Amino acid sequence: MKDSISINNILKFNKDFNSNPTNKITRNALTRSQINNIAMDWDAFRKVDHSYSDVISTEMKKVTNQKASGRCWGFAGLNLMRISLAEKYNLADFEFSQNYFMFFDKLEKSNYFLENILQTLDESYDSRIMMHLLNSPVQDGGQWDMFVNLIEKYGVVPQSVMAESVQSSQSRAMNQFLTRKLREFASVLRVMNNKGKNISDLRNEKEKMMSEIYSMLCICLGDPPTKFDWQTRDKKNKFIRITDLSPVDFYKKHCNVELKDKICLIHAPMSNKKMNELYTVSFLGNVVGGQIIKYANVEIDDIKDAAIKSIKNNESVWFGCDVGKMFHRELGLMDTDLYNYDALFGTTFPMSKATRLEYGDSMMTHAMLFTGVDMIKDKPRRWRVENSWGVKGGDKGYYLMTDKWFDEYNYEIVVDKKYLPKRILDLFEKEPVALAPWDPMGALAI
Repeated sequence: MKDSISINNILKFNKDFNSNPTNKITRNALTRSQINNIAMDWDAFRKVDHSYSDVISTEMKKVTNQKASGRCWGFAGLNLMRISLAEKYNLADFEFSQNYFMFFDKLEKSNYFLENILQTLDESYDSRIMMHLLNSPVQDGGQWDMFVNLIEKYGVVPQSVMAESVQSSQSRAMNQFLTRKLREFASVLRVMNNKGKNISDLRNEKEKMMSEIYSMLCICLGDPPTKFDWQTRDKKNKFIRITDLSPVDFYKKHCNVELKDKICLIHAPMSNKKMNELYTVSFLGNVVGGQIIKYANVEIDDIKDAAIKSIKNNESVWFGCDVGKMFHRELGLMDTDLYNYDALFGTTFPMSKATRLEYGDSMMTHAMLFTGVDMIKDKPRRWRVENSWGVKGGDKGYYLMTDKWFDEYNYEIVVDKKYLPKRILDLFEKEPVALAPWDPMGALAI
């Protein structure tokens, strides 16, 4: 074929299409129906079974709902924490305030963004790094280490103390106005620098800017509490009341979880990454001065082994994946055999996990919790997943992930250090290799 499409090419393409009668049947189906409805494989659908050999005993009956916001990583982290709190106080159900968490995440991300602007004053406004920074200064997403930074600094409160607002549940408009203001602030700081103002002048101006951001967040999300009382009843109807709590007290004294004992493992079999190496992502974070993003890139079996040990010891596992691939929301099913796209389109889709990552076909898009695993002869067959999209779908909001799907589209887990061998723990003593800000391993924070 030449460099341009000729009329003869079109005639041949058309002849090739019409020479296969199956193409016409498929065309007739797809012009009237959704692709996934036609491509779904009956053999995969009929095997859906939400039963597991190992499920944590403190699994919550009611799943949470992040609604029209991208707070999955925070919901998953708070869901992990609420399991520990419920176990400590024998509660049937509990929710932390995701709005409180969101308030300080937006505040810290705004400061982090402005500090990054101060670090890049010598860059041209249209450099790749500046375009990256300006694209999404206060996105809803985040990573595990960012979650730990926020909880360690600001603590947590019950949802009853700082309930959801319309803007926390539907964050797009709020994010647009915050982003507009932060871009304006970035331009002001850069103009001040060009006029010869020193860094002390710029940081004094930044403090005024952050006061404006704080006010905007209060208007959208409400004022965050500094002191509160908490009362509830346990499974045996025993009344519990704890008074005069600060958010940090609530976390440190009552949540029964040590977040700093948990670390991140990733599986990124890409040509620019080594296995058994420690990585970070440049310009990715929220709390200035907090712990940086750290991932140990390990083999998929290492990730599975750690997750299984955690679940068997009654501890849920935070994880990041590409949720949109081979997925059915209503069924709550993640299964590589669920759709037969090859037969539907008369072609194959053979990209490997590495190729999908390297060529933009896959990245981390969602964080959830593993609360169970189904084992056969010491091998995992499927995984139970607590999502944060409400009770509709799957088993009342709990989803099923096949082990083959885990291999292909799961990229990250968080587990306690005690479930890892020394060879992996030793990786975290190294200086991490810095990945580019736009690396797919940082995509969950977008």
